[in-house]
Amino acid sequence: MRLSTRGHYGLKAMFDLAQHYGSEPIPLKTVAERQNISDNYLEQLIAILRKAGLVKSIRGSQGGYILAREPGNITVGDIIRAMEGPIAPVDCVSEVEPTECIQADSCITRTVWARVRDRLAEVMDSISLADMLRDAENLPDNKQ
Repeated sequence: MRLSTRGHYGLKAMFDLAQHYGSEPIPLKTVAERQNISDNYLEQLIAILRKAGLVKSIRGSQGGYILAREPGNITVGDIIRAMEGPIAPVDCVSEVEPTECIQADSCITRTVWARVRDRLAEVMDSISLADMLRDAENLPDNKQ
């Protein structure tokens, strides 16, 4: 299972905003430069995050983007679900509206995938942006 660049870059952008939480709104161009994401692609990602209620836009000459909630109240799971959709290694065990399968009652692999989904969700929902900020402080070169 692999996340798309949407999920990867969405998390990077949210982490960048978390690093500057409580300060002035951050222009997208600044986030794009710091995170090495194209401006156009980041605009698309931020639109998804704004629609999901994870970021707010501030208009005007001093405008930009800020987190909609404190970093401790936004999890990796919130971001990944906004960017990628429900967490599921296969469609038949999706968190939201799993696809019907004629073998669902007797499929042993479905049980495996449901357990994988549950553990993925558990891990992603247990890590907040605040946790990531604390972890970043412990990096050898403090690089994000």
